[in-house]
Amino acid sequence: MPDKVRQPRVVIIGGGTGLPVLLRGLKKYPVDITAIVTVADDGGSSGRLREDMHIPAPGDIRNVLAALSDVEPLVEQMFQHRFQSKNELSGHSLGNLILAAMTSLTGDFVHAIQEMSKFLNVRGKVLPAANQSVVLHAEMEDGTIVTGESKIPLSGKKIKRVFLSPQQIKPLSETIQAIKQADLIVIGPGSLYTSILPNLLVPGIGKEIARSKAKKVYICNLMTQAGETLDYSASDHIKAIYDHMGNAYIDRILVNAEPIPIGIQQRYQAEYAKPVVYDVESLKRMGLEIIQGHIFSYEGDVIRHDTKKVADLLYNMLIHESHIAP
Repeated sequence: MPDKVRQPRVVIIGGGTGLPVLLRGLKKYPVDITAIVTVADDGGSSGRLREDMHIPAPGDIRNVLAALSDVEPLVEQMFQHRFQSKNELSGHSLGNLILAAMTSLTGDFVHAIQEMSKFLNVRGKVLPAANQSVVLHAEMEDGTIVTGESKIPLSGKKIKRVFLSPQQIKPLSETIQAIKQADLIVIGPGSLYTSILPNLLVPGIGKEIARSKAKKVYICNLMTQAGETLDYSASDHIKAIYDHMGNAYIDRILVNAEPIPIGIQQRYQAEYAKPVVYDVESLKRMGLEIIQGHIFSYEGDVIRHDTKKVADLLYNMLIHESHIAP
């Protein structure tokens, strides 16, 4: 039985815009957070720094550090500031540059993240899925291979599978330890093939999650994504994970049960995106416990998971499952 005096431990796996949204809500609860973040990004500032300095992509790490930070708003804004100029700084985020500089000074990307975590007073631990530069590839249904995380959604073809290079990628010992000690493991939200699976495909991470006795929850995306999950149902998302991992290990799926306003749906039609269909019977046949709720919010015409509602659901789940006093 877990130690009753410690905080419940939650490991959250993802990247992109979904992970920071969730973390901003969860950090307000008395939980021990470890965020495992993809480093397969190769676009924009991250891609340029990765290529120039031969370091893991810092962009998703930067966003997670900012989400978990507890500093003055102006400091966070400075860390997230993106330069708009006509010189080499154009498009670079200050946070990316600082992480690159810290990596150069310390000689280690993970050490750089640890130092930035202290500076930003981060609530929790942020770990890259790998302490090296990795490249994401996709095999399409027609057999062609597309290389590069940023290029995969633009191919206009249906994805059969994704995989990483180089073949020898070592997970961090801290990552494996965090998974072993977790009371709850949360996968998502985020782009299925370019944010979620690049973490799970790192040798050792997916296997350790499957072996863990912690409850595993998948937070399903609210909308489909052109170039990745066009016309995917909720069960299609789960099936893609199982097909890549070779086994079924997710216990629960968190889905939105409320209709998304027509105006928002119309806005997303231009991106060939539409609400994910939650095919309840298929999910039940897969042995999943379904948790439903009104879990979205929107600012203007952009829809996101409601950070407070999702965090509250996860926290109550943690307390109920782990028998740890809140």
